[in-house]
Amino acid sequence: MRRTLDFLLLNWLAAEALTTRPRYAEHSRETFASTLDTCERIAAEQFAPYARQVDVDEPRLEGDAVILPPGAQKSARAYVDSGMLAAAQDWEDGGLQLPCVVQMAANAFFWKAGIGLGGGGLLTAANANLLMAHGTKTQQDVFARNEFAGRWFGTMCLSEPQAGSSLSDLITRAVPDGESFEQDPLGPRYRLFGNKMWISNGDHELTENIVHLVLARTPGPDGGTVPGTRGLSLFIVPKRLVDTAGNLTGERNDVAVAGLNHKLGYRGIPNTLLNFGEGRYRVRGGAGAIGYLVGRPGEGLRCMFHMMNEARIAVGMSAAAIGYAGYEASLAYARERRQGRPMGPAGKDPATPQVPIIQHADVKRMLLAQKAYVDGSLALGLYCARLVDDQRTGDAATAAEAAALLEVLTPVAKSWPSRWCLEANSLAIQIHGGYGYTRDFPVEQLWRDNRLNMIHEGTHGIQGLDLLGRKVLANGGRDFKALLDKFESTAARACEVPELARHGLALRGVSEGLEVATREAWRDGEPAAVLANATPYLEAFGHVVIAWIWLDLAYAAHLQLRSPDRLHAVPGLRGVIQTAGFFYDFELPQAQTWLAPVAARNPASRVMQDDWF
Repeated sequence: MRRTLDFLLLNWLAAEALTTRPRYAEHSRETFASTLDTCERIAAEQFAPYARQVDVDEPRLEGDAVILPPGAQKSARAYVDSGMLAAAQDWEDGGLQLPCVVQMAANAFFWKAGIGLGGGGLLTAANANLLMAHGTKTQQDVFARNEFAGRWFGTMCLSEPQAGSSLSDLITRAVPDGESFEQDPLGPRYRLFGNKMWISNGDHELTENIVHLVLARTPGPDGGTVPGTRGLSLFIVPKRLVDTAGNLTGERNDVAVAGLNHKLGYRGIPNTLLNFGEGRYRVRGGAGAIGYLVGRPGEGLRCMFHMMNEARIAVGMSAAAIGYAGYEASLAYARERRQGRPMGPAGKDPATPQVPIIQHADVKRMLLAQKAYVDGSLALGLYCARLVDDQRTGDAATAAEAAALLEVLTPVAKSWPSRWCLEANSLAIQIHGGYGYTRDFPVEQLWRDNRLNMIHEGTHGIQGLDLLGRKVLANGGRDFKALLDKFESTAARACEVPELARHGLALRGVSEGLEVATREAWRDGEPAAVLANATPYLEAFGHVVIAWIWLDLAYAAHLQLRSPDRLHAVPGLRGVIQTAGFFYDFELPQAQTWLAPVAARNPASRVMQDDWF
C-alpha cells in the first residue's frame, strides 16, 4: 500500500505543493514521508498482532464496565502516542498542522492493520473537530483538547431503537436544568432522558472519560415539542462530570450501558445501547443525565452533520484500507500457492511442475478487479481530503471550487469504497478457495469487518437519496457541473495520448450519459418517481467518478514513465495504466445499464406491493 500512497500523494495530488501555503510551511516532502513511516511501523507492531485477538475475544459487560482484551488497550495507547488524533490541528493545540490528505493517508495504515482497534480514533477526532467548529471556547478547552490529547475519547449518539436513520423520529428529550441553566460555564445545562442505539465506543475503560455528543429534542418557545429535525439540539454529555479545568469531579453522569450489540465484524470496538437519565446514577440531586448545549437550540442536526460529513470520507478510506488488506493477502497467497499447470500440451503432462495460481488468467482477473477497487477507492478518498485542504487554505477561487466538488462527491466517497472494497474482500476469499472460508487465514475476518461500511454513517440507500435528491441539484446544479467539467478536462488530456485516447472518449460518452439521465430523471420534478431509482444512480455515478480517477491516474503514470527519474518505478506505473484499462473494459460498461432505469424512471420498485412478495 505504501507504494500506492506515495504515487497518489506525490505524483498525482501534488501534496508537496501544499507546503507553499502558510499553514503547512514548516512541512516538507520529508516530514510527510516521516509521518507515513511512523504510522506504518506502529500499525505493523501495535495493531496487526492484535487484530485477530479482538475479533475472537469480544467486548464483555462486567457490572457497569465494558471490558476489552489487553491488545485493544495497547493499540489505543499506541494510536494516541502516534499523534494522529490531533495531527491536523494547530501547533498551539497540540497538533502537527498536517494537511488532511497526509493525515488520511497515515490513518490508512491503522485501518488496514486492524479496523477494530485504536479506541475509535476516527470518532474521537471527528467529535473534537465538531466542537472546535461549533463549541464555545470553554467547551473546546475542556472537551475537544482533552480528546485530541487522547486523555478522553468521544462518540456520536444519533440513532435510537425505534429510529435508526429517521432522525426526525428521535424522542430523546432534553429539559433545562433549573432556572439558572444558562449560567453554567461549560454551556447551558440540560437534563437528558432517552435511549440511544448503535453507539460505537459507547463505554470502555480505555480512557478516564468519554465525551458523548447527543442529539435530543428540546422544548420550543411555548414549552411544547417541536416536530421533525427542527426540534433537535446537540449536547455534550460526559460519562463522568468535569470542572472547567478539565478535572474529573468524581461524579458519574446518568449514562448507563443497557447492553452490547454482538456484531458480525468490527468486534474490537464495543457497540452499545445507552440509557440517558434512567435513574441508575443520581447526579447532583436530580434526575436525568447532565448535558451541555452545543450551538443554539434547534441547530443540533446542522452541527452534527459537520461531524458526519467528515466521518463519511473517513469511512470510505477505512473501507479502502480493509479492502487493501485483503488484496495484499490474496496477492501473496496467489504467488505462493501452486496448483494446476499451464494451458497447452505441456500442461497435460503430470510430470510438469504445478504453477503458482497467479499464472492463471482468472486469478489475475480477480486480482485486477481488487486492484481497481482498492486503489481507486484510496485515490477517491485522498482526492476528497485534498479538497478539504484546498477549502481550508486555498485562495478564494480554489476554496469555492473545492467546496462545490466536496458537496457532490461526499456521498460517493463514502458509498463506492464501502460497496466495491467489500467485493474486493469477497474476491480475496475466492482466490484463497476453501482456505479463505476458514479462520486460518485473515480474509474472512476482513470481509466481515468491511460489511459494516455500507450500513453505518448513512446507509447505501441514504447516500443515493442524498446524491440524486440533493447534491446534484445543489446551487442550481452548478456543483454537479463543476464535476462534469473535471471529467471533460481529464478526457481531453487523455485523448491526446494514443494509449489512453479510447478511454478518454469512453469517459466523455458516459459523462454525457450521466448528465442526460440526471436531467431526464428530474424532468418534471416528481421526487417519488425519481428517487425510487436513487441507488442505481449512486452505483452509476460512483463508477463514472472512479473511471475519471483511473484515467487521471493513468495520465499521471504516463507522464511519469516519460520522466528521467522513473528508475525502478516502471512496473508499478505500467500496472496503473493496465488497471485503468481493465476498469474501462470490464467495469465502466455497467454504468449505462444502471442509468437506463434512472432516466426512464422505471417504476418496478415503486409500484411493487407488499402482498405481491
